[in-house]
Amino acid sequence: MATVIAVSGRAEVRIEPELGAVSLTVGSSGGDREPLLRDVSGAHERLLEDVRELEASGALDSWSAGQLRVWSHRPWNAEGRQLPLVHQANADVEVVFRDLSALGGWLGRVTGAPHLSLGGIDWRLTEATRERVLESAQRDAVADAVRKAAVYAEALGLGTPVPIELADSGMLAAPQPVPRAHKALMMRAMDVGGAPEPEIAPAKLVVEASVDARFSAE
Repeated sequence: MATVIAVSGRAEVRIEPELGAVSLTVGSSGGDREPLLRDVSGAHERLLEDVRELEASGALDSWSAGQLRVWSHRPWNAEGRQLPLVHQANADVEVVFRDLSALGGWLGRVTGAPHLSLGGIDWRLTEATRERVLESAQRDAVADAVRKAAVYAEALGLGTPVPIELADSGMLAAPQPVPRAHKALMMRAMDVGGAPEPEIAPAKLVVEASVDARFSAE
């Protein structure tokens, strides 16, 4: 009689990022609307001029800029008194560098500018590289499942296991559905070996894949 062996296979590939997506916000708040708009609009335009120069130099993969948003509100103090009207203006900008060597110098130059704040840096892969690395991780995850099944079959004194089911992790579990938060494939950033430099040191990206499999062995 055949024995069913159920295993999970996992694999990860570590790779240096190719792109650095910088999130910036140009904005300020104050009681005088017109001076506020003038200052923030000027800072926004200066930033975009700088970004266009970077694009012309070939340092960027892409960039995007949101429109300047303006709104007003009346805050409350600790005593429950409504304070005078406060105006707020800001705009978000994302700059995606392909030349990572140019990223740090540019940040050092622009982040000290008035009304400009750094949201963070998202390290990424190009779509072609991401697909290639995911495929490699998927193949390695299947190979890991095959190895595990062979070990269990040998320990039981059985022959070579034959695959009968293979699925992304969680899909063979029944009857409960797979939670929405679960991902069989994912990409995350890790600090691999050594402390990163402040703010701009790219950590290696770790691309993971996991599968569930069932084998039959006699």
